[in-house]
Amino acid sequence: MKKLISLTLLLASAAYALACTNLIVGKKASADGSVMCTYNCDGFGFSGSLFYSPAGRHDKDELIAIHGWGPAHEGQFVKQVKYTYNVVGLMNEHQVTIVETTFDGRLELVNREGLLDYFSLMRLALQRSSTAREAIKCMAELVEEYGYNSSGESITVCDPNEAWIMEIIGKGEGRKGAVWVALRIPDDCISAHANLSRIRQFPQDKKKSINSKQLNRINKPEVECVYAHDVISFAREKGFYEGSDKDFSFRDAYCPIDFENVRYADARVWSFFRHHCSDMDQYLPYINGEFDVCDGMPLWVKPDAPLSLRDLQHDMRDHFEGTPLDMTADMTAGPWGMPIRPLPMHFRSSDSTDYYRERPIATQQSGFTMTCQMRSWLPDDVGGVTWFNCDDADMVAYVPLYCCITQVPDCFRPENNPRNEFSFESAFWMNNWVANMIYPRYSMMIGDLRIAQKELEDYYFADQNEVLKSIEKMTPADRRDYLNKKSIAYADRMMERWDTLAKFLIVRYNDQIKRRVDKNGNLQRWGHETPGYDQQFIDAIGPATGDRYKLNNVIERRER
Repeated sequence: MKKLISLTLLLASAAYALACTNLIVGKKASADGSVMCTYNCDGFGFSGSLFYSPAGRHDKDELIAIHGWGPAHEGQFVKQVKYTYNVVGLMNEHQVTIVETTFDGRLELVNREGLLDYFSLMRLALQRSSTAREAIKCMAELVEEYGYNSSGESITVCDPNEAWIMEIIGKGEGRKGAVWVALRIPDDCISAHANLSRIRQFPQDKKKSINSKQLNRINKPEVECVYAHDVISFAREKGFYEGSDKDFSFRDAYCPIDFENVRYADARVWSFFRHHCSDMDQYLPYINGEFDVCDGMPLWVKPDAPLSLRDLQHDMRDHFEGTPLDMTADMTAGPWGMPIRPLPMHFRSSDSTDYYRERPIATQQSGFTMTCQMRSWLPDDVGGVTWFNCDDADMVAYVPLYCCITQVPDCFRPENNPRNEFSFESAFWMNNWVANMIYPRYSMMIGDLRIAQKELEDYYFADQNEVLKSIEKMTPADRRDYLNKKSIAYADRMMERWDTLAKFLIVRYNDQIKRRVDKNGNLQRWGHETPGYDQQFIDAIGPATGDRYKLNNVIERRER
């Protein structure tokens, strides 16, 4: 009798993760030589948590039952491989990391008969691949054999030496497989994607590029581009493209742009690039929908200076501050400069004027956020670190978790993060408790969160050097045990600090005043401030309300 294993994918609720952000850094663009990538998994309606699958050896007749979150595939299976790797979140024991953003593209190309959705694909590749190239080959072969049922997807694939972008979309009902392109990001560059296809023209020369019929050559170091053999011919067949092979653009064929998908998606990429590259304002016409002036941005750019991991974490907290899209710079930010907005993305005034709101990298609906670091000069078990937490990147402290761990910290376990019930054991709900106190009174309260956030992250970063010293003479088994305990202790420390912060905030800001604190940050017994509104909101009151609240009018009437 065949042995069956159920592949309960990273999160059934990831079906809602249609609005995510990935930032990517090559090893020569980083300050310490590490490859880095990030993931904000954004979607209302699910609680974030950290998922884990152990390494294992398997029988030759073993099968994996595929469930996913899409159409039912009762009785359908994927063949298991002889050995699968340890996977923590979206990084495996070889530091291979795979993250994604959904771009949808041409929805008529969704094939609901395909077996594998994008998270199934990513998870299987993480279990089976020891390098980024192996992961790309694995995903290409899996969709060819079993079919693909998701819409368009941009997938970041990294290991300690390389970073790649792979974009994939199905072929529609009745057509098995997918069309796709994967490009290696230059080591000295940064890249990003955020719910819009970003690959346009790609190299097709025989030395640096191979198609899906030549996947046996993927490990040759000169190969920098891999693509489905029919990615161009299929576009011609469907009427998406008519030009020459050399001018073919994956984005333009499979995900045509409009103002909305550029402003809501590529604007996030632009803001990230702008943090690290001084000439990005030349692409503002593109972000503003002036496609006759500019119809795209580079897929990658060389930064003005190398990025640190903390730089990247700061980038994940971006709300377009300091740009023409700054969400705190006008009265729509409310009385206390709120940098996020409630849904919907569009709204209409009583005079039937339509408006839209901006969509930044950091957003309230994140289920979880991670910044992943892969270091080639260290043993894999300590070299790969996922800095993780649940909820909005702007409002949490990133907690370092090593890729070798075999026990998920309690606060990140799926069973401790229920979707519809508050729990003090849940990182998701503790972070949301704090964040949702601060959102409406952001400028008044955010300073206290920043103190706690910095305190934790300062400690974690300082402790990384101590970790490296401690493991120098350990056996691999002792090292893994030590890193397991370290990761759990880091998560516990975060939960304790956030419990203290939540209780401090409710007392300090009770009834919309601000109690005074001493030089050590302790609440004073007496004394408080009335912070009032942000100046830009005050300045908007007169134009919006006329004389309704003008105090000098009342005084003049009395004097008369």
